[in-house]
Amino acid sequence: MARPKIPRKSTTVDMTAMCDVAFLLLSFFILTTKPKPSTAVPIDTPSSVAAKKAPEKDLVMISLNKDGKAFLSTGDGKEDKENKQAIIEAVNTNKNLGLSPAEINALRLQPFLGSALPMLKQQARMTNDQLTAESMNGIPIKDTLNNEMVEWMKAVVQVYSSLGRKPNILLKGDNVAKFPGFKNILSALKKNDLLKFQMVTNPEAVPSGSPLYVGLKDGSIKPADQ
Repeated sequence: MARPKIPRKSTTVDMTAMCDVAFLLLSFFILTTKPKPSTAVPIDTPSSVAAKKAPEKDLVMISLNKDGKAFLSTGDGKEDKENKQAIIEAVNTNKNLGLSPAEINALRLQPFLGSALPMLKQQARMTNDQLTAESMNGIPIKDTLNNEMVEWMKAVVQVYSSLGRKPNILLKGDNVAKFPGFKNILSALKKNDLLKFQMVTNPEAVPSGSPLYVGLKDGSIKPADQ
């Protein structure tokens, strides 16, 4: 007698729960992801294998773009903004610029300082959308006689000395910026006894087979020595 055949039923998978989970995850990442803010002063920094991170406190950054324009900025924290205001007030007093409290506050809230001292009043009236590397002339650093970065660094020293701390100076230069610009910035730092600073670069992996690679691998070079 032939064995009766049992009808086969196709397997069905309920994807409703999986779709719900997928949409929940997608919604979570969309709501929590913060887009990278646009850079007010675009700079193509050189690459290096250094692994040391930039400090997050007491930050004072000097930027030099490809056109040789210099800009000054601080961190985005509340204390950084207060220090920036104190720096602007110090320059205002030292050079008798006549900036009003409202103008100083406007400059404090802007992403960077990028004009000659006599033009700070005009910069204070500009919106953040108007502040670009193309629209600003930068802080003058042409030569020894016309290097206003000296005055800004003098104010930085005054403010941080009153706080009993040292500023963390960062120098962010474009890969094609010419050397005289760097030289005049370094001169401004030296004149104010700011002899320690960090260069901002794009980190990259240590080339395989290089002396640094071999030293790190055999332990003769410690990661902190990079």
